[in-house]
Amino acid sequence: MTRPTQPRLLALLGDPVAHSLSPAMQNAAFQATGLPYVYIAARVERERFGEAVAALRLLEARGANVTAPHKERAAALADRLAPEAERAGSVNTLVFEGGRILGYNTDGAAFCRAVAEVARVDVKGRRVLLLGAGGAARSVAMALAERGVERIHIVNRTPARALDLAARVEALTGVPAAAEEWPDEQGRWQPLLAAHDLVIQATSAGAACPWDALPWDVLPEGALLADLAYAPGGTPFVRAAHRAGRKGLPGEWMLLYQGAEAFRLWTGVEAPLEAMRAALAGAGLFSGAGPSAPSPEPPLF
Repeated sequence: MTRPTQPRLLALLGDPVAHSLSPAMQNAAFQATGLPYVYIAARVERERFGEAVAALRLLEARGANVTAPHKERAAALADRLAPEAERAGSVNTLVFEGGRILGYNTDGAAFCRAVAEVARVDVKGRRVLLLGAGGAARSVAMALAERGVERIHIVNRTPARALDLAARVEALTGVPAAAEEWPDEQGRWQPLLAAHDLVIQATSAGAACPWDALPWDVLPEGALLADLAYAPGGTPFVRAAHRAGRKGLPGEWMLLYQGAEAFRLWTGVEAPLEAMRAALAGAGLFSGAGPSAPSPEPPLF
């Protein structure tokens, strides 16, 4: 790919996006490699997503990242989908190439890489409890199924979305998948947690959930709790995992790895992971080396 001689635009499209650390991470990567790109975050309302993509193309942007609530709309808008994006029905990375919109999804592979390389957990044979059924959850569910998990159980506040995702996982991968409405009573959580050894927080309302009230003690030995979200000091989900004596994987690792793959798709250059991680650390992430069994004073991620 020919490198541009003038700065070329990339954007994160979502609602909200003010909290995102993707601009800091990606612009640090461009500075480290000397590539002439600039990355911004743009708040785009659900009904105006198509207009935003059209505007970026008019400005000869190279592409975009896509976050909630637009990932499924991005899949429908793309002229061509990469296999992982087509299977998930969800896109988090757009590349504008030769007059076409190419859609990719780097979420699932990034999550599995974080589980393998940071948590050092083999997902094969794991029994997965997936909390949420949005765009990122769809990608993660498909990636896990393709890597040999035993089964996936999806709970979501909109049961129809959970049922749709479970049916998609089974149809495309053959991995058994079940779905149900979000449990509102603690007693309904106990059998769910007892039957799964990989619990993934993928809801948009994760910060507001009373995670400490759940019966984490019934989880199987060696269970991993992972969050797709990130926050300086750790998300409430990961902090609750550590307070309960469980191993927790924070979402900044997925952020880093999905961003690195998006960087490669846009530029054709391998991402400078250390520069990207340093930028995120400067914003308060990676306050620990990675997930670990908690001490009486749990580390914050």
